[in-house]
Amino acid sequence: MDRMPPYAAPARATDLSGLPPAFTYVGDLEPFRDEVMDYVARLRAAGVEVVFEVFPGCYHGFDVVAPGAAV
Repeated sequence: MDRMPPYAAPARATDLSGLPPAFTYVGDLEPFRDEVMDYVARLRAAGVEVVFEVFPGCYHGFDVVAPGAAV
């Protein structure tokens, strides 16, 4: 696991500078919510433009399980 390339797990990368703009979102019930929020903060700190949204009351995979749900 120590040799995991950053492309396989981007949140483990130490240098996020120079990455293209990013769009991501997470449900506030997502088990990985804090990890996603940390990654977004690290991207922004590295100067990467980020569009990010937290969806209240949503769980992991909500966008796939119920793509037409009003959230």
